[in-house]
Amino acid sequence: MRLVLKYLDKMRCFRKRSTIPFLVALITFLLFINLYIEDGYVLEEDKRQLRETSMHPLNSERYVHTFKDITNFSGMINVTYRYLAGTPLPRKKYLTIGLSSVKRKRGNYLLETIKSIFDQSSYEELKEIVVVVHLADFDLAWCESLVQEISRKFGHHIIAGRLLVIHAPEEYYPSLDGLKRNYNDPEDRVRFRSKQNVDYAFLLNFCTNLSDFYMMLEDDVRCSRNFLTALKKVVASREGSYWVMLEFSKLGYIGKLYHSRDLPRLAHFLLMFYQEMPCDWLLIHFRGLLAQKDAIRFKPSLFQHMGYYSSYKGAENKLKDDDFEEDSLDIPDNPPASLYTNINVFESYDAAKAYSSVDEYFWGKAPSTGDFYVIVFNKATKISKIKIITGTDDRQNDILHHGALEVGEKLVGTKKGRQCSTYITLGEFKNGNIEVHDVDHKIAFDIECVRIVVTASQKEWLIIRSISLWTTQGASQ
Repeated sequence: MRLVLKYLDKMRCFRKRSTIPFLVALITFLLFINLYIEDGYVLEEDKRQLRETSMHPLNSERYVHTFKDITNFSGMINVTYRYLAGTPLPRKKYLTIGLSSVKRKRGNYLLETIKSIFDQSSYEELKEIVVVVHLADFDLAWCESLVQEISRKFGHHIIAGRLLVIHAPEEYYPSLDGLKRNYNDPEDRVRFRSKQNVDYAFLLNFCTNLSDFYMMLEDDVRCSRNFLTALKKVVASREGSYWVMLEFSKLGYIGKLYHSRDLPRLAHFLLMFYQEMPCDWLLIHFRGLLAQKDAIRFKPSLFQHMGYYSSYKGAENKLKDDDFEEDSLDIPDNPPASLYTNINVFESYDAAKAYSSVDEYFWGKAPSTGDFYVIVFNKATKISKIKIITGTDDRQNDILHHGALEVGEKLVGTKKGRQCSTYITLGEFKNGNIEVHDVDHKIAFDIECVRIVVTASQKEWLIIRSISLWTTQGASQ
């Protein structure tokens, strides 16, 4: 047992002088503990999986039980950070925004990124965020020079506790020499992406207890206006549903949101597989291991890549997110509700997917006169605007050719669930779409149901691409 403890101590240090690749050492250690602890914690099948880990590519479904139960990393990594600017406040914030930055051969966008975060946030929003910048370059002179510039430009945010700048010393990094040459990447590319994984791991580790949620950005990003308000709307709409990672940009490691409680496991995970693959690939495996099979990405994107040169060798990188919108305040509220339809659903394109902010839709087989799709709110709500779009770019004929939009009140219980007993028609669909403004001025009651009714049978199937609702203050409690 003394040997085991000594072995564990070596692994926790993550010293550069280690001669055993971290992944192999970790899996070997877990196997050793598994085989010799007497409580029979792991099944024989899990033992076999552990033995095979070093011989097979990372597979989310295969290792979900192993990762969640055996390597239940909840403790923080033992790193002593250097505080270059600012100190954490005792009160937890709503959101931590994490940035990791290294010296670039061409261009430097970090200051612009920090400025965009603060400039695009209202005074009230600033009270709920803290920005943590990890200057991860081993060139300490560069770090000192940059932190002086950050302090000059953003001193008032540092004093207010909204901006922290940290550095994890090189001695805590695992070996960056003799790394695996996966995907035939050149040696310097493997070193760059492996170190980047560790940079992010140490940043995540530091941010664990600062807020309820954590957002990862890259250091060359522009933010949409009032992005925090839009983000909070989305989080509120997911209340009661399970998620590991929400995505607010389709590019790289930009705009990825986590519960802060998951940061220790994510940090350990990046360290465990730091030399295996790039960080954005590892993230896909991480959410799969924690049972979120599919990506949950929201539109419009709240963050835009603005750099022209990569932090890797200054190579050109002009990627843009074409779903980005500068003004994010028009994101719909879509209050919590139950969804019902009597239209024959195709495969897994169920009713809830039309009401979600995620890029997905409802798809039903050819509807008949009188068929419906109804939204029943958890509580009566004042609605200011309703916008519904049917069909998609590649299936432009799968629209609602003849239909009406109705709102209802006076909920009653039925065999098929709660339904409104009284409805008022707001308008007819035109070319498959409808948009109604000032609903609260046209309707005297707080709305309990929104219903789409098919007014004529059609041969074409029906895609409801999106249902967007905007609320006003003063709904019934």
